[in-house]
Amino acid sequence: MSDPQDLRNTEQNIQWGGRFAAGPGVVMQEINASIGFDRKMWRQDIQGSLAHAAMLGKLGILDTKDLTDIQGGLAGIAADIEAGRFAFADALEDIHMNIEARLTERIGDAGRRLHTGRSRNDQVATDFRLWVRDAIDGLDAQLADVMAALVGRAEEFAADPMPGFTHLQTAQPVTFGHHMLAYVEMIARDRGRLADCRRRLNECPLGSAALAGTSFPLDREMTAKALGFDRPTANSLDAVSDRDFALEFLSAAAISAMHLSRFAEEIVIWCSAPFSFIRLSDAFTTGSSIMPQKRNPDAAELVRGKTGRINGALVSLLTVMKGLTLAYAKDMQEDKEQVFDAAEAWALCLAAIAGMTRDMTPNLARLRAFAGSGFATATDLADWLVRVLRLPFRDAHHATGRLVALAEGKGVDLAGLTLADMQSVHPGITQDVFGVLTVDASVASRTSYGGTAPVNVTAQVKRWKEALG
Repeated sequence: MSDPQDLRNTEQNIQWGGRFAAGPGVVMQEINASIGFDRKMWRQDIQGSLAHAAMLGKLGILDTKDLTDIQGGLAGIAADIEAGRFAFADALEDIHMNIEARLTERIGDAGRRLHTGRSRNDQVATDFRLWVRDAIDGLDAQLADVMAALVGRAEEFAADPMPGFTHLQTAQPVTFGHHMLAYVEMIARDRGRLADCRRRLNECPLGSAALAGTSFPLDREMTAKALGFDRPTANSLDAVSDRDFALEFLSAAAISAMHLSRFAEEIVIWCSAPFSFIRLSDAFTTGSSIMPQKRNPDAAELVRGKTGRINGALVSLLTVMKGLTLAYAKDMQEDKEQVFDAAEAWALCLAAIAGMTRDMTPNLARLRAFAGSGFATATDLADWLVRVLRLPFRDAHHATGRLVALAEGKGVDLAGLTLADMQSVHPGITQDVFGVLTVDASVASRTSYGGTAPVNVTAQVKRWKEALG
């Protein structure tokens, strides 16, 4: 008699396997086909085929009629895909075979000649590089837009104080403009990483064929130039089998998403009732199904959340590639979905951050009040003791700590202490010390290069506005 658990397992297996009832052929087709996602590269595939055909025509490998027919056929296919009239077939596996089959159907044998001197291996490597390059150009423009939004708010609030935190504890006053510019610097480095990635990927694999090159006398320089690459790849094995350009792209995406997520986290905190540092409009918040008072910063929360899928894309592709011998292996079909998904998520996060940056309204009075809380000007007091009384900094630090303890015991801030209170810790302290204990004096004094002084913020805003055009 069968064990009931065995029967349940059998039933589950049958249910799971229902879609594969026709046997291994269906399973193979299902696992082998990539057209469900690599159709995103149709523009790049047609672009690469046009460049390859033009080169074959110049060399006489294709005659003039065949070249003309191929060019016209590919233009027609592009128009059909753009208009939604192209029926993609899973049985043809991928975007390359779908387009080639339709081309041959349209123009006959000339369509079959297009593949001379190339393989799907170098074709997909070229298409993928073109797609990532296009994505980089679009994302770079979005990153620049986020920077412009942040610079705009930095200019607007260059002199408005807010609390600067370490350990999420009030540390020293800074300005809201200075805080915005911190993210400008981060995102500028994100753009730099993308630019580096673009420069390194900008070599053309087309003509490497399956793995060993080809016996046809191709002009790979011509093809590379036609596609906007700097040069053809120098090693056919490397050209078809590495995806470090995609990994570098995902790495840049993950680092940038981390920066965006940090800003999103601050937006979430700043919007909360206990902080109330900023307000977002209805355009970037949602309500609650049962709590009518709620204004949830969901756009910021989703930016924070999407960072996980971008990080996951990087880890996924690293895992796919880590054990592959040269040259191409079918595992590498799993290289695209993560990149496509990460690029889409990154673009959406950038749009949300740019929108929230322009949308948010700072509560300047509350920011100012909190800027001076938690004895935030204690360092200014210690610096005054060093500068005016010539105390060693460690002694000044100790004296300031005693004054903080005294103020805490009296329930006042440092400016609330009397001169007699101050002199009970160090008799050399004069009335002048109170001039450095205000929030405005604190931020104005931080004039070292990169500091929060409004004059510095204004100068950095000017620099960034010129850089961003």
